[in-house]
Amino acid sequence: MSQPKFLTVSVDGIEPEHGAPAADRLVSGDPKFRTWNAEEHEDALYAGIWESTPGKWRIVYDEWEFCHILSGVSVIAEEGGEARTVRAGDSFVLRPGFKGSWEVLETCRKEYVIKL
Repeated sequence: MSQPKFLTVSVDGIEPEHGAPAADRLVSGDPKFRTWNAEEHEDALYAGIWESTPGKWRIVYDEWEFCHILSGVSVIAEEGGEARTVRAGDSFVLRPGFKGSWEVLETCRKEYVIKL
């Protein structure tokens, strides 16, 4: 039987992966992550929902990622650039080579699509 061609991105029925920033990237707080991967495609494409509790850590992107914030508030600061506050309804792309920090002010949940 082939896979359906329409996939709903939801936390329903998916067991979340639990995580946290690597210790050497943690700046402040004790953020905890939950990730619901709805799609893991063989072409190194991933889609799902990610959530983090408050805290701040350094980020380095080798991948391309589209994000759509569902709830909460975060501040994403680019190294040598400006800090941007993102909240529910905001969408953005982080491109390979992006370096900076991600600070969750209020527990944040986002939809994501990642291309490695």
